[in-house]
Amino acid sequence: MRKEFDISQFDKYREDNRREVKKANGGLPVSLWDTYSSFANCYGGVIILGIKEEKDGSWRTTELQNESKLRKDFWDTINNPKKVNLNLLTDDDIETYTIGERKDVIMVIYVPMAKREQKPIYINNDIFNGTFRRNYEGDYHCTRLQVKAMLRDQTERTMDMEILDKVPMEDLNYDTIHGYRNSHRTLKEGPSF
Repeated sequence: MRKEFDISQFDKYREDNRREVKKANGGLPVSLWDTYSSFANCYGGVIILGIKEEKDGSWRTTELQNESKLRKDFWDTINNPKKVNLNLLTDDDIETYTIGERKDVIMVIYVPMAKREQKPIYINNDIFNGTFRRNYEGDYHCTRLQVKAMLRDQTERTMDMEILDKVPMEDLNYDTIHGYRNSHRTLKEGPSF
């Protein structure tokens, strides 16, 4: 995940499905928690506090104030189960950097992808209205169906792990098997099965 943010590449970055910036001048932004949920429920990502996105997509620092209070507020909130159902982070998942001639401080929060059995990650003690997913540079509410799918997939043994005994050969779709074999042959050289 650390490859998602490299301070030496700062001027090249733009928001996308793995990076989100927040001004955070007045404290922790409310939308930070939507993004935490989104990243955790998708592929992970980095939330960078102390940055404003310009109209052209470039980033500029916002002179983040009182980094230590912001950090304390963050840990207090993420460990409050009424705000976030599960804290996936450790102390090593937050880093601060100074940027530019003014030595502006930014705070980088690395959010890992939640494991299947941890999902959904949701906020405000509301599983159906507080579960988010990430698409491009936006955080979007999950539908009830998406939340139910995450809950179904939490089990140690998913439905596709089940061995089906006593299934007659006629139930197999030979076109699908043939297509799978052809795909497998193109990916792996050597004997096919």
